[in-house]
Amino acid sequence: MKILNASEMQRIDRLTTERYGVPSLTLMENAGQGVVDFLARRYSPLENHRIAIVCGRGNNGGDGLVVARLLRQRLLKPRVLLLADPSELRGDAAVNLKRLEASGPPEIVATAEAWREVYPTLEGATLLVDALLGTGLTRPLEGFLREVVRDLNRLRPSPEVVAVDLPSGLSADTGSVIGECIRAAASVTFTAPKVAHVLPPASEHVGDFVVHEIGTPRELLDSDPSLKLSFTSPADLAWLTKPRPPDAHKGNFGHVLVIAGSVGKTGAAGMSALAALRAGAGLVTVATPKSALPVVAGLGLEYMTAPLAETESGNIALQALDEKSMEQLLEGKSLVAIGPGIGGAPETAEFVRELVRDTDLPMVIDADGLNALAGSLDCLAGRRRVRVLTPHPGEMARLAGRGTAEIQSDRLSTATSFAAEHHVHLVLKGYRTIVADPGGTVWVNPTGNPGMAKGGTGDVLTGLVAGLLSEFHDQPVSEIVAAAVYVHGLAGDLAAAEIGEISMLAGDLLDRIPEAFRSLATPAETELRQASPAIQEEVY
Repeated sequence: MKILNASEMQRIDRLTTERYGVPSLTLMENAGQGVVDFLARRYSPLENHRIAIVCGRGNNGGDGLVVARLLRQRLLKPRVLLLADPSELRGDAAVNLKRLEASGPPEIVATAEAWREVYPTLEGATLLVDALLGTGLTRPLEGFLREVVRDLNRLRPSPEVVAVDLPSGLSADTGSVIGECIRAAASVTFTAPKVAHVLPPASEHVGDFVVHEIGTPRELLDSDPSLKLSFTSPADLAWLTKPRPPDAHKGNFGHVLVIAGSVGKTGAAGMSALAALRAGAGLVTVATPKSALPVVAGLGLEYMTAPLAETESGNIALQALDEKSMEQLLEGKSLVAIGPGIGGAPETAEFVRELVRDTDLPMVIDADGLNALAGSLDCLAGRRRVRVLTPHPGEMARLAGRGTAEIQSDRLSTATSFAAEHHVHLVLKGYRTIVADPGGTVWVNPTGNPGMAKGGTGDVLTGLVAGLLSEFHDQPVSEIVAAAVYVHGLAGDLAAAEIGEISMLAGDLLDRIPEAFRSLATPAETELRQASPAIQEEVY
């Protein structure tokens, strides 16, 4: 599902009219109908609500005027406030004002003084439709409109607020909160989500949101190479659950080499290996320090193991790179996953750097494998090889040579610039995990929950990414990685729903990977299970 900014949305609307002949007035009518349908589903029966609709002078206000007219056609009596002089309305908004006036004019509240008189009378409204500003805002609110937004947030008792397109005061183009904004319980946006719907902290003001189709052909978005940002949805992952050929054998699905573990950190190796198998890899071998091998082997019956030379402390030794033994270990493998549980010993870090530099096989690098690369990113040589890096914000800070707070303040640009500069596929983990590829394509992930903030969940993700990359050869790498992140979060959501966020463990994700794949085969079920905010793609 594409994610758009304000200018891209305006261009898509214009092309819908110019290229496909859908009048802009029809788009506005369909938008208003989508909001009314949502209200009727979520807040039924509407007759029990005191509804207020606050409209601005632009197209967002025009959408609100359509909502008001359609509610009146249902014999409801919403209170309609127009926060502008009627003469200021233009185009489709002006047309819909005239259409509404046939059943009674709105209340005109065009000045701060008028607002201060009207505001106290809104107390007692149970359902508030925010159609004040929409997606066109680029700078913080000030003056009259800032006062309105601030006051609406202070209404007591608090009404349920449904935003038309986007809560007023947010900018569609950023995940930052640029100033005073409406805090919505739900938002109904059109054609595609906007950046503010999906990236925090702005997304935290959006509430649940739905995407309503208003007449734009999907091909208009899917065929546009300039639209680089997407929000992963079940519809994007249909390829993931296609039946395997009846004559398939394990060799068709790759052989993953997991280089992981050390004395005291054996669980990381076992979880990564089992996740790769759960993801569909045909074969998995775990290479681990020889003294850790018996424990790692005992954690799983289905993967193979191989011993590595070790240091006195039980970490991987540089000697493990012995040309003959490493050549034999890499032979027949389709992919290498390295890093979980290997520790930060200097000799182990040197092992990682040399292996990454000298191995052309695709690689998934995580945990201490990433820390080993900090300050030595030239060894990636990602321009000619597939390299998938999966850092959490602290690891990303070390890789980029910046502070964690700086990384978190602009996760999107951090991920996209790093992936492009170093020619890697980057998974910046966290709330709304971001997957960026070297060409600028970005996927934002909706699944997952705070219960996954525990040791071991990253090891499961490493295995999932490795397993899917070894199995699928016809899909773009960025789509495969985005799919792994989605399944990982979905497994976490399934675990949280059954066990609760507090008590769930990384192993619980492993147990629910099969259910995550099964639910992806029935997208409607997946939509119902997604973590809050709820995301649905609706077609009317």
